Order: sequence, then structure tokens, then C-alpha cells
Amino acid sequence: MSTPDPSVPAGEPDIRAYLETRTAGPSGFSPTGERLLISSDVPGSAQLYALELGDVRPDGVPIEALRQVTDLPEPAGGGFLPVPHGPAGAAADTVLIGIDAGGNERHQLYLLPVTADAPAAPVPDVDALSPLVVDPEHIHRSGGVTRDGSAFAYATNRRTGTDFDVWVRDLSTGEEQLVHAPGGWTWAGNFSPDGRYLALGALTEQPGDSTLHLLDRADASLVELAPHTEPAEIGSPSWLPDSSAFFFSHDVGRDMSAIARGTPDGAWEFVLTPEWDAGCAVDWTGRHLLVVTNADGRTEAALHDPTTLEKTADVPLPGTGVAGGFSFSRDGRYLAYSYSSPLVPGDGWLYDTVTGTSTRLTRSPHRLDSSTLVAPDLVRVPAHDGESIPLYVFRPRGAVTGKRPVVMIIHGGPESQYRPSFAALTQYLVARGFVVIAPNVRGSTGYGRRYQALDDVEKRFDSIRDMEWIHRWIATTDDLDPERCALYGGSYGGYMVLSGLAFQPDLWAAGVCIVGMSSLVTFLQNTADWRRAFREREYGSLTHHRDLLEELSPINRLDAMRAPLFLVHGVNDPRVPVGEARQIHAALQGKGIRTEMAIYEDEGHGLAKLKNRLDAYPRVAAFLEEVLRP
Repeated sequence: MSTPDPSVPAGEPDIRAYLETRTAGPSGFSPTGERLLISSDVPGSAQLYALELGDVRPDGVPIEALRQVTDLPEPAGGGFLPVPHGPAGAAADTVLIGIDAGGNERHQLYLLPVTADAPAAPVPDVDALSPLVVDPEHIHRSGGVTRDGSAFAYATNRRTGTDFDVWVRDLSTGEEQLVHAPGGWTWAGNFSPDGRYLALGALTEQPGDSTLHLLDRADASLVELAPHTEPAEIGSPSWLPDSSAFFFSHDVGRDMSAIARGTPDGAWEFVLTPEWDAGCAVDWTGRHLLVVTNADGRTEAALHDPTTLEKTADVPLPGTGVAGGFSFSRDGRYLAYSYSSPLVPGDGWLYDTVTGTSTRLTRSPHRLDSSTLVAPDLVRVPAHDGESIPLYVFRPRGAVTGKRPVVMIIHGGPESQYRPSFAALTQYLVARGFVVIAPNVRGSTGYGRRYQALDDVEKRFDSIRDMEWIHRWIATTDDLDPERCALYGGSYGGYMVLSGLAFQPDLWAAGVCIVGMSSLVTFLQNTADWRRAFREREYGSLTHHRDLLEELSPINRLDAMRAPLFLVHGVNDPRVPVGEARQIHAALQGKGIRTEMAIYEDEGHGLAKLKNRLDAYPRVAAFLEEVLRP
């Protein structure tokens, strides 16, 4: 952690203090339950740490006191294998690690022993890891591991470069078997407890649609779970310990996902139907059914009896924020999870199902005065056709003196949702006197399948139009200045920023586009081969919708664009190629419009490394200060 910036006047917010705020979360229990794997960005990117449960204390363990496991040059993620792994007499708790190169998303898979005394020092490079599946030209995505630790499933595009196939690898011999290659985008789910069944998921050509099959490894037969004709999302099964049945979430025939109980022959029925989208998990022993709901963006969690389905306890989250990464200890007693809210930067927590008490696992470092952080109000505003658009509105503390400038932050996806967790730049901007608005325009998830589909293909203009109607609402308020509104967004949110400047030039005073698309045509032409079909189902295809894609592309409306623009992009971005930023930058510069650009050679789809965030975001903040002059 750095010291305060002496150039920042006393009493003024220091953007570095916000950006250097660290977060942490649990990545699962070891097989014995003696330790947890923790992911933390204290080193500047996400790395792994080991937390011994015997060291947990009521106020949380400082990350600096944990044993660091990896110190790799790239962000690292992983989890424990379910049984000790290694040669006889030398088996140890083993972490399966995934790491790419410079944000290129071509993840390679490695193994690393983690016990009470190993590794003795943080692993500094991949050469110190044991390769599991390594082919740097292709992508590898982890799936499940059998409970006896004998087999591991993963998906890779190495056969064609485009299609993802599912393989099962023997962890003792290294032998592999191709078990599923239907073409398209598939992934490996989890195994049944007896190892007989493997869940196989796939995206279809329809927007917002997926399928799920069970592979019977005994005879290689497939059974589809929750077959459907209309688009639906199907979650992976979470099994009862005897492999006789499982719980899974899906929205077949429904607007919101609910919890169903299924059996290996494909039979199923809904058993719990909360008001909001729900997901579920069963612990290893089969004592607890965890049900997690996304209630208007905020997480709620409860335990149920898997047999009677009666609720046995509400999981007491630290507040009304966002929790995730839930994992049970092997004996089912403990439930670990991460939690963040606008007022809480983000750490790991532990719920004891026996005593009903919660304990903070980690305490990540920061230099912020928590009392200065701001929670948002949830507002709903009407759209042109009567749809209701949810907005999270962050207002500065203190009395209002005149109308304040506004920064509207639009999430990516578009199949995603703004949820109220900690956001460093948001809090800094609010501390500087900006009002920050985070909407969930049509097409966002979390509000039902109908709302999610309202921006598909030819409906994209309606989503863009939602921004106009949010601006109309801004103009009706007493404290927001409609003349000083900027757009900010990443990925699809970046596309929406450029669309606002192109299609609504009279409304927006500036834009900040992070890894966004300036042309839907060149984006689809140049995105990674393995992503093109997946993205065409949302935006429209180059073959059938070329004219629409051209019409929707901001770069084709350069004559209308006049607001200052700041662009941020990573050279290795496989999703939205860096050419999307470079072409709009060159075009607007040619028109004499103020356009700044920050390009990072060691980043992909976003800024994963603190050193780059500390370079880019102070420049972004200074740009907004200068243009909007709060």
C-alpha cells in the first residue's frame, strides 16, 4: 500500500486511496476443512492465499497475515481438488490453478500443493507449477472433479479453434477422453457423487438460451434436463450424496429462475419458486440446500432441508449488498462466501450452520474513511413505452448547493446487471461532488426473461433510447444538472457510451469508453473466432443483419458526434479487439473533437492490474473534472 499523495490538499479525496482499496474472497475449503483458499488483490492483481481456520478471529484476519501461495505475473484463480493429490506417501492438498497471458483469456491449467508448510514461499512464475493441461494457443476451462479425485473434466477449443469440446482426464495416469463434441460453445459441469454422471452445458443459437445434458459415463448416453422450445437458462445440478437426485435452477416456462428437483432419467419438478431469480447448492453431506436469490440486485440467502424443503435458517449477510462464491465445508457445518456493498469494499465471511453465527474471515487493507462512503437510492423511471428502468443513484453527502454534474455508468454484458457492490471510482466521483447514476436498461438480467430480451437484435435501439428517458428524468430533478451529464461504461457499456454520443448528441457532455465497440460490424468480424457465433445471437449476424449492424454502429454517425471522449483499451483483448478504440479515436481526432486514449500492452478485456488502473483512472477522473467542472 502506498502512502497518501502529498500533492492532494488536506481534506480533499485522494483517488489513489480509492483505487488502492483491496478486496478478498474465499475460493473453497481444503478436503479436510482445515484451511480455506483466499483470492486477494493485495499484490496488485488477484493472487491466492491460504487461511488456516484455526487462525480465524472475530474481526477478520488481515491479508498481510495470511500465507501467500502465488505471486504470479498474471491474475491467478483456483480451487482445491476434493482429495489430496500426488504420489503415494507424498499426497497433499492440491490447488487447481488457471492463468492466462496478458489478459488474452487463453487459460492454462496447473496444479500446486498447499499444506501447512507448502509452498514455503509464494510461487513466482508458472515454471514452478505442475502443468495439468497446457497448450498456450488454446483455451481451457475447468469443470468438475469426481469426489474420489480420479477424474477431472474441462472444455477446450483446441480441436477447431472455435468449438469447445469437453474432455475427461484421469488425474493419476494423465490419459484423456473426448466425451462431448457437438460443435459450438459447450462447457463441463460437475460430476454426480458416484462419478457416473457428468453435466454438460451448451449455448444455443437463440439469445439467452442454454441447454444442459447428463452424460452417463457407463454407456455414453445423454439425457437432456429441462428440455424446452422457448429460450431458457439452465443451471448445473447440485447432487444429493447418494446420486439419486439433484437440485438445479432454471426458468423453463417462467420469467424468473426457480429451484427444481431432478433425477438422472430427466424427470424434474419445480419445488421452490422465490419472487426473484434464484440459484442453489447442496452440501457434500446432503444436510443443507442453499438457496440464493438476486432480490432487485441485492443478495439474499437461506438454508432449506433438502427432504422437506422447509427453510431452516436465513443466512445473516453483513448488510444489503452482494454476496457470492458460496462454498460449504466437507462436513456441511461452515458456509464461506464473499460480501461487498457500496459501503464495504469486499472480504470473506464464514457462517456456522450449527451456532448460527457469522464471522469475518479477512480484512483487506484500505485508507478510506468508511463513514464518507455513500449508499445509493433505488429509483425507477419510465421509458418511452412504459417500461420501468431501475436506477441506482449515488448522491454526495451534505447539503445541495446548485445542480450537480452527473456521471451515468452503464454496465457491460449486455446480459448482466448493475448490482450494489463497492466501486472505487464511483465513490471517488461522489466524494468529488458528482452524482453517479447506475441504470439497468432493458436487456439487463435480474428482472426476468422478458426484460432481458427487450434489446435483442432489432430491439437494440430501444435500449439506447432508455438513456434518453433517463436524461429526461434527470431534467425533472432539483439537484441534477442535465447540461452536465457524462456517460461511462465498459464493454457493452462502452458501446452504449458511444451510442449515446452518436444518437443523442444534444444530451451528453462527455463520454468514457472502456473496451467498447465502435462498430458492431468490425467488432463481429474481428472478435475471437470462438466468440463470434455467441455474440451474433445477441446483436445480429453479419450474414443476415448487416444493414442493421451498420445502422447501430456509432462510427457511422461521426457527423453527429461532438462531445469529448476518453478511451481505455487493452492490446490483448480477445472479446473487443483494440482496433475498436483506435478507429474511433482516429476518426474523431480527424474531425478535431477532443479524444484521449490510453492503451495497455499487458491487458485484455478490462484493467486487471493495479498499476494500470492507477495510470488510467486518475486520467479519466481528471478528464471528467475538466469537462464537467463540478
